[in-house]
Amino acid sequence: MPDKTIKEVLQTGKILVSDGGWGTFLFQKGLKSGECPEQWCLTHFDDVKEIARSYIEAGADMVQTNTLGGTCYKLEHFGLADKAAEINEAAARASREAAGDDHWVIASAGPTGQMLITEDVTEEEMFDAFKTQMIALEKGGADAVCIETMSDIEEAVLAIKAAKEHTKLEVICTFTFEKTARGDYRTMMGVSPAEAAKACVEAGADIIGTNCGNGVERMVEIVKEIKTALPEAHILVHANAGLPKNINGKTVFPDTPEDMVKFVPALIQAGANIVGGCCGTTPEHIRAVKQAVVHGNLI
Repeated sequence: MPDKTIKEVLQTGKILVSDGGWGTFLFQKGLKSGECPEQWCLTHFDDVKEIARSYIEAGADMVQTNTLGGTCYKLEHFGLADKAAEINEAAARASREAAGDDHWVIASAGPTGQMLITEDVTEEEMFDAFKTQMIALEKGGADAVCIETMSDIEEAVLAIKAAKEHTKLEVICTFTFEKTARGDYRTMMGVSPAEAAKACVEAGADIIGTNCGNGVERMVEIVKEIKTALPEAHILVHANAGLPKNINGKTVFPDTPEDMVKFVPALIQAGANIVGGCCGTTPEHIRAVKQAVVHGNLI
């Protein structure tokens, strides 16, 4: 594991590069539709590790884990709820082995799919699900947890607190926003970037930000809002490769690596400290981002 935390490095003014998408990669390696992606951490360990390694080789300073749906609530759809700890630990170990001692592992933790507002689960039950995941990710070798694709503040806060109270992991928390007809940005639960950022920091998050839902160009606007609300915040952005298009019945993310990097300088100027990718991005996208950062003398 690196000697310094991510936040300690960011405080020096350095811009860091994160990894890119995982889902498409898994399908390329043979994941079938309807199959549990997280189970591959047990059944196809080397394939999962190779995905992480490909991003390290592309220049990423940190890599995630194959655990977006790693809580017991997501895994129970595949009859794997009782394997939540085992899957998360294996996933973290795969990325740790790929990352080596000089790159960070920022383990992925996504929404549970349960709604507190409709009383699908209690706060205690949701907290315990995240607690199990966080402890296992740390045991597997993660340096940080990236609580991502969030839309509900209450759920995000429970995940942050589970990590802070039961592990020593650095905590990153990102929300997914969509542009409204009014031209502003909201999550599906109606949460604004400023509201999400403030709640996450108050709950103890070390780094905040946004992922998925938008390409880099739109992420610039979201980062500006977060930075205005919290000028001292450290911000991570995992952007899609543009807005998805349906071409012949297939979802396609159109932005090439060259398209993506056009907006990297503006994104950093807006206040982003860590830049990476989400849906549709590949090692080629991350390599291009790294080169843009390096050539812009931003590291």
